Amino acid sequence: QVQLVESGGGLVQPGGSLRLSCATSGFTFSTYGMRWYRQAPGKERELVAAISTAGSSTNYADSVKGRFTISRDNAKKTVYLQMNSLKPEDTAVYYCNALRAVSRLVEYWGQGTQVTVSS
Repeated sequence: QVQLVESGGGLVQPGGSLRLSCATSGFTFSTYGMRWYRQAPGKERELVAAISTAGSSTNYADSVKGRFTISRDNAKKTVYLQMNSLKPEDTAVYYCNALRAVSRLVEYWGQGTQVTVSS
């Protein structure tokens, strides 16, 4: 059974930091690219950060560059999102995503974790 379980969300003041984790099981984690998405109320889901299978390549949305860092630990089958200098506009539900596109597209999603940035 495939599981992606996000944790680490919560309420934080502007300028603060949070570290999200996504623990996975049920699939070969090291063969999947991993991504973090977010969805704010009334808005479409957007890609925040992505990391390659070995962690050697990362990409970020312009809105989070220099503030967020995605990383992964293939031994622990976990992907992380370190979020610094948080802004109110970062408030959203953050989702973990696993993606592999070899012979066919295979994609898994977590249930999401709420991040609220407010004073």
